[in-house]
Amino acid sequence: MDLVMFYTGEGPFPGIIDLYTLGGTVCEPRAALLANKGFVVFALAFYGYQDMPKTVDKLDLEYFEEGVTFLQMQPKVKKTGIGIMSISKSGDLALSMASFLPNISATVCINACNANVMFPLHYKDMVIPPLIPNQQNITTTTSGIANVLNTLPDVTAEENRATVIPIERASCRFLFIVSGDDRNWNSTLYAEQACSRLKAHEKANYDVVSYPTAGHFMEVPYMPHHPSGLHAAVSQVVAFGGEPKAHAHAQVDAWRRVEEFFKKNLNSVDYLKSSL
Repeated sequence: MDLVMFYTGEGPFPGIIDLYTLGGTVCEPRAALLANKGFVVFALAFYGYQDMPKTVDKLDLEYFEEGVTFLQMQPKVKKTGIGIMSISKSGDLALSMASFLPNISATVCINACNANVMFPLHYKDMVIPPLIPNQQNITTTTSGIANVLNTLPDVTAEENRATVIPIERASCRFLFIVSGDDRNWNSTLYAEQACSRLKAHEKANYDVVSYPTAGHFMEVPYMPHHPSGLHAAVSQVVAFGGEPKAHAHAQVDAWRRVEEFFKKNLNSVDYLKSSL
């Protein structure tokens, strides 16, 4: 298991697993910034990092379960529920972890999909099939950048319903952060579908924050805006969207909300004391 762990101080602190996007590597700046706010952060790679396989054809939830167990065993980590931080492809992994694994208390999904995308997800004797993008739906802009917005099939179609993650099983609190100008996929729609599913099961354990003119890659504050970039799934430069100024402001505001969300739901007693 390849990992990078961050914390600052004596502790013990609430624990967070940080999952990055397609490619499976880690985002050390995000983990380090969270650690500076009073968390132990386990930046967990799942492929493509150091000596890990560069490509995969399936993912195993048991691997992420081992990560949860490992984090909770650390002496600096409070023996309470942990948080999960995710973005893009890792968002559906976070939803799956929250749905099937114990001891998850708070899950942040930034521009995620509510279905299992790209790879079959195995857990014990269960397999969630993947929602596979249709690359025939890729178009090209006048500047030569690929547009992949419409490549994912309809999640609600009968043939794709098995790919949808049963998040009604989860007992944690969810924070969905979505961008209205996400050109990678329709993250606003997927968050709405996820919340509708929770609501249909009489659950209100979710919050949604929307930024109408932000793009797909919502990074930590003051990181460069990426209106386009190389996409691991199609091996070409694609549009990610976002108006630069609005996107920058969104990253600052979203980060504030993420910090507050984790403090409130992972360490509620300390959070309430600090708010008095």
